[in-house]
Amino acid sequence: MSSCFFTGVEHTGTITDKEVNRIITELETHQPASALTAYVDSLPSWRIGKRFYATDDQLRLLFERTADIDIDTIAFAGKYITYNGYETATSISGVKAVNIKFGDGTHNYTYKTSKSIDQFSPDFVIPLLVDMDMVEHVAAQIVGHEVYIKTMIWYSEQDDYLFRGRQYIPVKIVDVKPGNKVLPLKVVFETLDSEAQRAFVWISAPGATMHNRDFDSLFSLANPRNGYPDITDTRWKLITAGNVEEDMTKEECRLALGNPKRITPAPDQQGMREYWYYDGGGYLYFVDGLLKTFRR
Repeated sequence: MSSCFFTGVEHTGTITDKEVNRIITELETHQPASALTAYVDSLPSWRIGKRFYATDDQLRLLFERTADIDIDTIAFAGKYITYNGYETATSISGVKAVNIKFGDGTHNYTYKTSKSIDQFSPDFVIPLLVDMDMVEHVAAQIVGHEVYIKTMIWYSEQDDYLFRGRQYIPVKIVDVKPGNKVLPLKVVFETLDSEAQRAFVWISAPGATMHNRDFDSLFSLANPRNGYPDITDTRWKLITAGNVEEDMTKEECRLALGNPKRITPAPDQQGMREYWYYDGGGYLYFVDGLLKTFRR
């Protein structure tokens, strides 16, 4: 005699990263696709004296080497250079290629291109240089405004040290500075509650393709709290600090910690059980949608 039964635990499939965003929906207030207008200033319209901020000493590798300058000894990082116009030179292919001229008050530099002047797109940028007109354009839109920060990844204004801040709290933007070689804007803010802090975040330029680090992904014009009226004030305070506790819902945990790296359902006869795994070995364990155990 043989018997056959199903326990509900023989198959516990793993949900892929692609499916995480579909399964865990975010119920939050909507704002326009972009809160900032993009800055457009194509090369043909650059004015003489236009300022750029150098983010890295490796900028020296982009400039033409000349006999009168020992460019390898020049420290570019943190320096401002100005646009001094351009000249054209006929390339091997017959194109009148543009060579862009810069200066720092002591030396002059040339950035050679292979494009004619009519081939430059409006979004043309030179690697390792931040356009200060773009920085001022963004600053004019947001400095002095009160918004809500959506990330706990903050940096110390004094030494660029990364530390854990708070999320979904009101802040006032007090300055916009040139950023680094990856994220060209440094948005400085101060908190508006009793735990007064001043910090900054790096963001991408308006209109850039790095949307997960743009202004809209890191700040909200509307109070995120308004989208979750069923969450208690006590629990919301935990969420803003990035903490969880037993019996939190999946939605509350996602708000506190973000989307998991992987979800593994583990149903049995007593109910629906589910593991959420995060980078660094952290996990959450849910029973029927409520958090029961976790490791941070």
